[in-house]
Amino acid sequence: MYAYHVVTDRPMRVGQTIVFDEDNHSGVYTRVTEKIDLVNAIYSNPDQYNNEMLEHHTSVALRELALEKVRKEKYPQFPSRMSCLYVSQTLEEAEQWGDYFAEIGRPTFSIVKLRIQGNVFIGDATKCFKGSTDNDNNIKLAELYWSNQFDENDPEAVKEMLVDGEITVTEIVKEINANLR
Repeated sequence: MYAYHVVTDRPMRVGQTIVFDEDNHSGVYTRVTEKIDLVNAIYSNPDQYNNEMLEHHTSVALRELALEKVRKEKYPQFPSRMSCLYVSQTLEEAEQWGDYFAEIGRPTFSIVKLRIQGNVFIGDATKCFKGSTDNDNNIKLAELYWSNQFDENDPEAVKEMLVDGEITVTEIVKEINANLR
């Protein structure tokens, strides 16, 4: 399968291969595991924490851990959000994401074309929720996310495509070079 990826963290080169699996994780995994102790404390005493005051990465950790729990239990065929690459099916979709990342000030290098040998999940990014102190609600929302059937006719839907496995850069399609430091 082929897809497109907006390169934001560090440049990629033609021929570069990335592997995402149970042993090879993304930056999301690192940021989430750094918050494990705090997440456990929140779930042990949720009344001591205010959802409105949760720091962004803590909220993300609460969400991603719920998503991972549900994925492992009910949807193991899908890529883990903590061990995947976010890609686009078409160059047009990738260009829209690239424009968005550049507009919000995120360092954005290029758009690359990828050959993917692995699993794929196409979902609706609008179903990606803000994690809260309510574990039961996080699990419920995670189930809604993974059971999603992306509806291209829904004007509010935002396509999100996750891939894992062996991913190889076959072409640098477009240079963006926005917000580089």
